[in-house]
Amino acid sequence: MKRMEDKVISEISGQRRSYPTVTLIVVLVGVLVIAMSIAGTAVAVPQIGVDLSVSGAPLHWVVAAYNLTFAAFTLVFGSLADLFGRRRTFIIGSALFVIGSLISAISNNIFLMDAARALAGIGGAGVMASGGAILATTFNGPARMRAFAALGTMAGVGIAIGPFLSGWLVGEFGWRSIFLIYLAIGVLILIGTLFISESRGAQSVKVDWPGMLTFIVGFTLIMFGIMQGPEIGWGSPVILTVFVVGIILLSIFVFVERRSTLPVLNLKLIKNTRFMAWCISTLITSVGFLGVLVFLPVYLQGVNQISAEEVGVIMLILTAPVLVIPQLGGWLVNRGVSTPALIGLSLLLIAAGNAWLTVIHPGVSTSDLFGPLLMIGVGMGISFGITDGQAMSLVDQEQVGMAAGFLNTIRGGSEALVIAVFGAVLVTLLQVRVKSAELAEQVAAGVITSSDSGFLSEQFTEAWQVTLWGVAAICATMAVVVYVMLVVPKRYS
Repeated sequence: MKRMEDKVISEISGQRRSYPTVTLIVVLVGVLVIAMSIAGTAVAVPQIGVDLSVSGAPLHWVVAAYNLTFAAFTLVFGSLADLFGRRRTFIIGSALFVIGSLISAISNNIFLMDAARALAGIGGAGVMASGGAILATTFNGPARMRAFAALGTMAGVGIAIGPFLSGWLVGEFGWRSIFLIYLAIGVLILIGTLFISESRGAQSVKVDWPGMLTFIVGFTLIMFGIMQGPEIGWGSPVILTVFVVGIILLSIFVFVERRSTLPVLNLKLIKNTRFMAWCISTLITSVGFLGVLVFLPVYLQGVNQISAEEVGVIMLILTAPVLVIPQLGGWLVNRGVSTPALIGLSLLLIAAGNAWLTVIHPGVSTSDLFGPLLMIGVGMGISFGITDGQAMSLVDQEQVGMAAGFLNTIRGGSEALVIAVFGAVLVTLLQVRVKSAELAEQVAAGVITSSDSGFLSEQFTEAWQVTLWGVAAICATMAVVVYVMLVVPKRYS
């Protein structure tokens, strides 16, 4: 059977010889640099603002533009990979990322910089969506699980080292150096694609333009609203209009996809209960992990008045497990451990870690934080190691690009969603306590310098504790939901 599958893949791919090990390395490096770019660019923003004499929203979009286009284009690139070839789409994505990084490195205008970051985000979407599809068509059985576990590990490495490496580069060589590093790695990836064989799914190359356009614009508007809601105001006419138009366009997208012969998103994927369970687990792990990753450093610097370097060391307790645990997860699956049990354990660990983290208080020590941060990191590492491989095993070979694109759209969208909502909840809870929207935003940003610093620190702590209990409840509840979706047989078409 395996020889027959290899023969089919070879016929689809053409005459290019396959180099599985090199293919794996190239895809892993691609995922690494994309994750680094997501996690590390924010470190350079203050220096970019000083150098280009800019602040406020235009500077904010150096990070937001990348995240927005990355989330909006991942599904589209996954579908295009199935139509036109996974290797070809990977090359296009890498090239766009290289061009965006080059323009970012030489830019002296913030608006050009924002546009370049948006272009790099589109390229990153192509790399992530087609990279997962390439692994799914290159490897089978236990080898596929090991490959996807390695993929999770590299994503974790990028998240963990991105801020540290970027901080060091900015300090030593200036902010332009981080984009030059992205550029150099992107060029190496392009060279590596010479050793990747081509594969594609459907024979037709008809592009679902109505589906693509309605999804990209609708999803972009929704994500824009989520990102800007805390700053502009959730009830402002601009945000409400953006949400309404976005929802209308996504409704039209669903209508179009139901009638398309070759849709961007085959709605049968959504009816696949087990596949959706893995997609939901990706969303929920982001809820439990990213809020802590992004906002706990702000709390520690603002309330405990410790340096960024000290905070970085503390946060390694959270991120270090993501470097090693994914391989353990893949190893356990290959030895017959139940995947529903593993993902359920992952979500429960994240839930328990968030509940345990409510021990935070002004002056909290590293030893107090060690247990809860480690527990959350281990839970996230397990999820990274098994989610992609299990999700890809549930779809037809012809649709692995579409499936990878959809999964990574959920992942990218959830990251922006969690960051926006977590921050908005903290500000809202603080505003109720301190009776001032402006003061609440300052405290949530870690600016606690008034004579009432003790009072403000206590209110910030209470807001954190309420938020953490809410996150813990969501993760624990969804652990049960995901487990049931995976173990209870359901019919789908």
